[in-house]
Amino acid sequence: MAIEAVYFDLYGTLINIETNEELEEIYRAIAHYLTFHGITLNRGELRDRYYAIMKEMKRDSPEKYPEIDMVGIWATLLAQENSKPAKRRDELAQALAQLYRAISRTRLQRYDGVKRVLRELQQTYRLGMISDAQPCFALPEMKTMKIKKYFSVRVISGDYGFRKPDPRLFEWALERLGVRPHEAIYVGNDMYRDIYGAKRAGMKTIFVDSNQGAKSYNDTAPDYYARDLFQILEGVAFLAEQGRTAADQG
Repeated sequence: MAIEAVYFDLYGTLINIETNEELEEIYRAIAHYLTFHGITLNRGELRDRYYAIMKEMKRDSPEKYPEIDMVGIWATLLAQENSKPAKRRDELAQALAQLYRAISRTRLQRYDGVKRVLRELQQTYRLGMISDAQPCFALPEMKTMKIKKYFSVRVISGDYGFRKPDPRLFEWALERLGVRPHEAIYVGNDMYRDIYGAKRAGMKTIFVDSNQGAKSYNDTAPDYYARDLFQILEGVAFLAEQGRTAADQG
């Protein structure tokens, strides 16, 4: 068994992010911005409407692990207000989702060593991304952090309506690179969403002990435990050697 690909989680693994969606400034600023588009809501009304639409979307989802569609939430609110034709409404909804993210975001930076690790791995393996996120901000944030170029495949839960640990996200990412589960390693910082989810899909796993994410989940254990990002390189080498040894013995 040769390792052909390495997949990564994004937030808490490669990008050190912090957001606060309880900030009143989010809803105040967006409420003020909406007055330029003929919609008058105070910040409390806006916040209540936003969360009511989100709750309804989750309730109506057939998925076990539902993912919200942030652009869809704003599009629904705009439609309820009879704001703009459909095409222009979708454009405004996209802008509102990004504005919401920008105001709620209090930290965005790469963890130490990210680019070095990705560059070294890219010399030998194909790289992919599997992340619970919204494409309207995940892709721009990857570009801002100068890591988007390393990943030929990017599977983002907001495109699918469900999130990790649903194994389908991992399976689709494998299919898009044309590799089998035992030929791939998944690297993540959350024992439930990342490690448990990837194992359900049959992938080898590396857990990165960052400042975010669940550190344990039932009896789930990674195939390699990395204390920091640099140890990912050691972990990939270790699991790749295990694969070669198993292939030789088989």
